[in-house]
Amino acid sequence: MTLQFSIITPDRIFLNDEAEEIILPTNTGQMGVLKGHAPLITALDIGVFLYRSQKKWTPLALMGGFALILRDNITLLVNEAESSSTIDLAVSKAELASARQQYLQATNPKQKVSANFALKRAQARYQVVQ
Repeated sequence: MTLQFSIITPDRIFLNDEAEEIILPTNTGQMGVLKGHAPLITALDIGVFLYRSQKKWTPLALMGGFALILRDNITLLVNEAESSSTIDLAVSKAELASARQQYLQATNPKQKVSANFALKRAQARYQVVQ
């Protein structure tokens, strides 16, 4: 038996698939989910979502949201999701360098928050295609 999972963005169902194991980027760190997991609702951070199907790990970039786990059925409601097929390595590397620079140059709290968001997003996208 496997885990059924759905990734839903505001405009569409991004992915509806199954896996033997998933790893979620939560606000308190990464969280693994296997078959028979206890029911849980958790906030998702910007980061890399991994799922294992037939001994192959697949990474996706998630841009925050929530996860609902009901035993072997997981629903992820996210702001945005991207797969490696839609991310260009050179572009993501340049975006990461730019985001790091903006973070280092941020001077006030509002700029720091915005720059931190952009940096997390760029890191997640780069990790997916790396």
